[in-house]
Amino acid sequence: MQAASTVFLVRPVRFSFNVETAASNHFQQAVSVGSEAEVQAKVQAEFDQVVATLRFRGVRVTVFDDTPEPHTPDSIFPNNWLTLHPDGRVLLYPMCAPNRRLERRPDILATLGQQFHISEVLDLSGPELAGQFLEGTGSMVFDHEHRVAYAAISPRTDPNLFRQVCTLLGYRPVLFHAFDERGLAIYHTNVMMCVSAGVAVVCLESIPDAAERAAVVAALSATGHHLVAISLRQVAHFAGNMLSLRGAQEQPLLALSQRAFEALTPEQRATLGHYCELLPLPIPTIETLGGGSIRCMLAEVYLPEKNEVR
Repeated sequence: MQAASTVFLVRPVRFSFNVETAASNHFQQAVSVGSEAEVQAKVQAEFDQVVATLRFRGVRVTVFDDTPEPHTPDSIFPNNWLTLHPDGRVLLYPMCAPNRRLERRPDILATLGQQFHISEVLDLSGPELAGQFLEGTGSMVFDHEHRVAYAAISPRTDPNLFRQVCTLLGYRPVLFHAFDERGLAIYHTNVMMCVSAGVAVVCLESIPDAAERAAVVAALSATGHHLVAISLRQVAHFAGNMLSLRGAQEQPLLALSQRAFEALTPEQRATLGHYCELLPLPIPTIETLGGGSIRCMLAEVYLPEKNEVR
């Protein structure tokens, strides 16, 4: 349950630096990496290599193509607008940037519904019109095995909405504040934290409040997680933005970017490698312009397959 064996990704057609998200995502870099056509070619090559590598390792991958219109520069990060649960429920989330709200696509749900059982679609996006946001598994890091959810409060993560979703799903909420090297709120929890089976990566340095920091450590310790503490400098290289997956023969994998892999110390790699095989994936253009990494690209599919439903 903690690691998905099926994911879906969205292949971008007009990927670019998103000016609407830059105010709260301080990991985005508005640098020139080529013409629009060159950027698109680089991003699609990185994207296709991620898909090929995951499939080669036995992860079941479904790819949806983005549409040229409306322009959704961050469509490559679908994990923010929905979650897909083993009881057949689909949750749709309130998004901060108006152009990211356009990423919610009924056609994707309709296609998934041909293979998987969808019992209910719960549209929780309404609060975005009142300026309240909760951006899926960007805002929330789930420990599915122990039914605990973690969230760092930020402009994109409303604490009350987080508690409501935890109640809806039957998860225990763990809330805290996390800040980057400049003292700015980290926009998404999954940038500084990853929970896998038996091991968790977290930037304790980013949580200045001692009581909140202790609560996070206590929650992870109570659920038997070996804690790998990363630094703010490593967070800046997306070392917290990882996702555990199940490959062929249930092989535990940990997807992360090549940049994140290189930011880890040999000791950290060895500790993580005791629990799962590290799978570094090079996505430099996506990370630089998009301000998100490999975990953000992967939407986990926990829905039951139709032939499993009786």
